[in-house]
Amino acid sequence: MSRKLVRPRDNRMIAGVCAGLARRFGMSAGMMRLIFLVSCLLPGPQFLIYIALWIVLPSEDRYATAR
Repeated sequence: MSRKLVRPRDNRMIAGVCAGLARRFGMSAGMMRLIFLVSCLLPGPQFLIYIALWIVLPSEDRYATAR
């Protein structure tokens, strides 16, 4: 399991948020995307959280150059 939560370069669909979360928690990106889509059917701020993570999580490119 990767310790850092970043948006990966590969396996992105829109912003890489689901792919980054999937990598962090040891899941497949497809499963994380499915969980996100199903959670959008429930009331709550899921979409706003996704946008916030898109803004807050560093890109893997930026994180690699900062090290």
